[in-house]
Amino acid sequence: MAANIRPLGDRVLVRPLEEKEVKKGGIIIPDSAKEKPQEGEVVAVGTGKIDDKGNKVAFTVKKGDKVLISKYGGTEIKIGDDSMLIMREDDILGILG
Repeated sequence: MAANIRPLGDRVLVRPLEEKEVKKGGIIIPDSAKEKPQEGEVVAVGTGKIDDKGNKVAFTVKKGDKVLISKYGGTEIKIGDDSMLIMREDDILGILG
């Protein structure tokens, strides 16, 4: 379904990875108390950023990378039943693992 959206410029489409329901000690956290996930998987990358000289700047991330994302970065969109984030590559803090 995500193949229908193609980010433009230096934007990246990220699927947030949900935290596990049960924490250590068996405590179940309700949805209303959960924080926004800070990890995600890159689903698609844009066309690339153009620098001041007109050259295309390559992406650091690629499709399939697990990334650490800014807590309040990106714009949340719904694709079917899935929630996705469209964000600038600059809003990605790092690549995991």
